[in-house]
Amino acid sequence: MSTAGTTTLLTRVKSRLFVSARRRARTILEGEYASVFHGRSLDYVDLRAYVPGDEVRDIDWKATARHSAPLVKRYVATRKQHLLLVADTGRGMAATTRSGERKKDVAIAAAGLVGYLAQRHGDLVGLVRGTAVATTAHRLRGTEAHLELLLRAIDAATVLDGEPSDLAAQLRWIVANVRRRTVLLVVADDLDLGPELDDLLRRLLVQHEILWCTVADADPTAIEGRRTAYDVGDLRTLPTVVRLDPRVREAYAAALTRRVEHTAAVLRRRGVNHARVGSTDDVVPAVFALLERQRRAR
Repeated sequence: MSTAGTTTLLTRVKSRLFVSARRRARTILEGEYASVFHGRSLDYVDLRAYVPGDEVRDIDWKATARHSAPLVKRYVATRKQHLLLVADTGRGMAATTRSGERKKDVAIAAAGLVGYLAQRHGDLVGLVRGTAVATTAHRLRGTEAHLELLLRAIDAATVLDGEPSDLAAQLRWIVANVRRRTVLLVVADDLDLGPELDDLLRRLLVQHEILWCTVADADPTAIEGRRTAYDVGDLRTLPTVVRLDPRVREAYAAALTRRVEHTAAVLRRRGVNHARVGSTDDVVPAVFALLERQRRAR
């Protein structure tokens, strides 16, 4: 994607922080990011016996139960925090969200904002993206130019004729390959968190810190008139007469409510703070609220 004569993706992200109506947003968000993550760059090393004065939060309760004596996790301080953007780039993210925008544009806004906050604080930002077929990892660096390249990679990879999504594949890659303690910002399609994803979250949380952002689906039953709608997941057209049927609308609304509540319940049980966004306008307030909840949870 050429940016000659056009606005770069990162510039679009930053512009949402600098408009006069939200001039304080940058300061507030940077303060939230710093209070949550800055100065907590620690690598897990091993376990050792608990001694009086150790932080209770560092006790590994599972290991303690196995050994019948308190054990704490030992960390080594490092200079820079690592932030890994985890992006679903399957064809579902090329569909539209409720605002009429492409879901990938909302995903880029969310990933770009958190990535920008990290880069401003001297932290390193990388990307793991992929589909059900392939996972691609991009190295960690600390420059705006690198963050722009990461956002372009998400944009270029997410197309309507692309492969289907499988976020579990990207999370499995992280479990297998990322050893250093890392902050993961997962930007996900509007999906139901089944047992496999739940188990992957459990495994990742042993080592990493996770923030989760869901990009909400458009409601096909709310599209008025005779406009054609189709499911990008299976590429099937949704007949207008069916999707506008009041009974179908009611059933869809009930199914959506169940899915949203189930996703929230799984993430809450795992202690993962979560935001749900349906437009680029939602991103700044949603990220602020997400970071604030993360700070309060400590």
